[in-house]
Amino acid sequence: MDTSDTNLTNTDLIYSNPHAQVKDFAFDAQVVEVFPDMISRSVPGYNTIIDTIGRLSQRFVQQDTLIYDLGCSLGAATLAMRKRIKNTKCKIIAVDNSPAMIERCTMHINAFKGETPVEVVEANIQDVKVDNASMVVLNFTLQFVDKAERQTLINNIANGINDGGILVISEKISHGDSVIDEHLIDLHHDFKRSNGYSELEVAQKRTALENVMRTDSVEQHIQRLKDAGFSHVAPWFQCFNFISFIAIK
Repeated sequence: MDTSDTNLTNTDLIYSNPHAQVKDFAFDAQVVEVFPDMISRSVPGYNTIIDTIGRLSQRFVQQDTLIYDLGCSLGAATLAMRKRIKNTKCKIIAVDNSPAMIERCTMHINAFKGETPVEVVEANIQDVKVDNASMVVLNFTLQFVDKAERQTLINNIANGINDGGILVISEKISHGDSVIDEHLIDLHHDFKRSNGYSELEVAQKRTALENVMRTDSVEQHIQRLKDAGFSHVAPWFQCFNFISFIAIK
């Protein structure tokens, strides 16, 4: 999905008015309606990350294997991969636990033709058994998984990826250095303001995410991936406190 497609995009005004009580952020029907606009205005480099996931699929997807998009939301990464994959003897499995996301994702997948079949699954990603995979994507997904369950999830993915396969993880990060974190957060908020979000929207969105998004440091991500058995791990993209890693089995 191209988040610049205005035919699919409604403007994100969820936090534009004062909320008496800011509820925890959820991927519900209200968010689904504005998600392309929300993520492109909130995550620096998002379109670059999506495009690169597609390009990586050209390099790593192998014949007769599965590709997993875990936490697929509206299917942006899935569509980017299907656009680039030339090998028809594989299948993409797109998974999300939000019924509203799954419903809209299915519509988006069906709206774009492609040779690679896609199976859209409503499930918790922790319950998905990864098997015979040449590529797995966790695009801004792991940060919403309970910290106690993250290593088990990454181990499951690593065990299901074939040798030479790749895992792509994109995340918001923290650094454990309060000075650095403060500057990067301020830069991110400036980015959001430059994209039209008001001070009220920035503040209320931050409050909504506080209890549902728990970030890790770069070092924690790399150690977790190495502990799972990935031989080659490195960040390939970073802007402010947003980063994307590749991990090759």
